Amino acid sequence: MKKIAILGFAREGRSILKFLKKDKEFKNAEIWILDRSSKIETPAGIKKITGSDYLKNLEKFDIIFRTPGIPYLLPEIQKAKKSGVKISSATNLFFEQFHGTIVGITGTKGKGTTSTILYQILKTAGKKVFLAGNIGKPALDILPNTDKKSIVVFELSSFQLQDIQNSPSIAAVLDIFPDHLDAHKNVNEYYEAKANIGRYQKIGDKMFFFSAKGGSASGGKNSILSQRVASKGKGEKISVNEKLFKLFSPEDLLVKGGHNFKNAVMAATIAKSLGVSAKTILKTVSKFRGNEHRLELARRIVKNGTEICFYNDSASTNPQTAAAAIEAFQNERKILIAGGQDKNLDYKPLAKALKNSGTELVVLLGENRNKIARETRKSGVKIRFARTLKDSVDVAYETAMKISCLSIVIFSPAATSFDMFENYADRGEKFKKIVMGLIQ
Repeated sequence: MKKIAILGFAREGRSILKFLKKDKEFKNAEIWILDRSSKIETPAGIKKITGSDYLKNLEKFDIIFRTPGIPYLLPEIQKAKKSGVKISSATNLFFEQFHGTIVGITGTKGKGTTSTILYQILKTAGKKVFLAGNIGKPALDILPNTDKKSIVVFELSSFQLQDIQNSPSIAAVLDIFPDHLDAHKNVNEYYEAKANIGRYQKIGDKMFFFSAKGGSASGGKNSILSQRVASKGKGEKISVNEKLFKLFSPEDLLVKGGHNFKNAVMAATIAKSLGVSAKTILKTVSKFRGNEHRLELARRIVKNGTEICFYNDSASTNPQTAAAAIEAFQNERKILIAGGQDKNLDYKPLAKALKNSGTELVVLLGENRNKIARETRKSGVKIRFARTLKDSVDVAYETAMKISCLSIVIFSPAATSFDMFENYADRGEKFKKIVMGLIQ
């Protein structure tokens, strides 16, 4: 009898268990759930190891299915791998079991937006399409409803790509910049993980990437890295340059920012390669209102002749995305709320974006507020510290009321949420609740 461990029992771990219990190969196996939290609830009859000892004795299992929240390079996992244990994941299982077309999309940021736009275009075109990844259903959950004609748009993070053994037949690499350095060995290992999206492609497959000759919301270097990451494998390399794109312009979109225009261009280019008409692409893209927690308009207040728009960009977990949020409002006077838990990142890109940007104030909170402050002070923008998210919003609102005409308050943390919140979605929901509670 095979002895199997599911390492991590949140959303994806539960999906893996559901799949294993129904699959012919695994349904009679002895399945264990391993999780750091001692409070997780597990189904009756399933063995578990929880708490601080959950990584002990991994060598006793035949297969370990790792969920993305558990770092692949943990010494315990690598030790088990060296002893002969097979390390797999839900992503690997899906690639082995699915027989349709996978469109894999990766990048440091923009994966969710690009994947959603492409999914909506293909759905409007009448394709049998599914959305998988952090923004869609767990991939294994949609597997029973698919066939050879199905298309799955799969948002793929570096954590999912680290140990995959197959690449999607259609892949896209968005802008790349350093991220997740708290979990990856170094920046090159992070880039190499991303490169797995095309490393196993075959002749006849397609790899889309942003041209280094195009623009970038936070510097051309990001697109150079996109090209570098996309260079692996035997798939056809297709360069995408938003400056040469003619079907629609940034002004045709409801979502703000040059980065969102690039994402829409990538989605449109892939859709066109799949046979979707220009009319359908334009119709869909022009109606796209953006994903939640990604430069989402949370509230508009008009008071005493002053208009204040609050934007929730809680999905911003690195300095480049916060820089892109600042650059999305080039002509407005702005207040930025940022800070959280650090990922060993450099905040120079944010400081550069703030300089001469029309930003009146940066309000900082969270564990890394001092680190961000040290760098952003070089921009010349005034900085204030806040203890809580509510304090931050109150300070921003008070300052915005002193600015005549239109002002923008952007909550773009440039850091992870785990110092104060469950995740970026929880952080964004709490920001919106606080903003909606402001007295107009």
